[in-house]
Amino acid sequence: MKGLMLALCSVLLVSLAQLVLRTAMLDFPPLRELINLQHLKPLLLLAIGLGAYALSMVCWMLALRHLPLNRLYPLLSLSYVLVWLAAISLPIMGESFRWSSFAGVVLIVIGLLMVSLPRRK
Repeated sequence: MKGLMLALCSVLLVSLAQLVLRTAMLDFPPLRELINLQHLKPLLLLAIGLGAYALSMVCWMLALRHLPLNRLYPLLSLSYVLVWLAAISLPIMGESFRWSSFAGVVLIVIGLLMVSLPRRK
């Protein structure tokens, strides 16, 4: 159970990292303007996103101590679903719904279920 919780924390953190990094890049200045303090918000968001990635990796490594990789790895695909849902739901992301993307997410969920659910004997 501990390994599963750590893996889910990793998935949530990596999803958060993707969303925060996207938000940071929307307002990120050219490199020559980085020293200007008016660009503090995108730099702070970049730091938060990278920090979330680092915490995600720590959770992932700890999860690997408790569960085998073949049980953990399929959980990473949940981040694709979470990021897609957030991207189309949060107005700040400016992403639009597309049926083709929805179909891809449905296929990911079906694949995750096929890999993760116990097999009948």
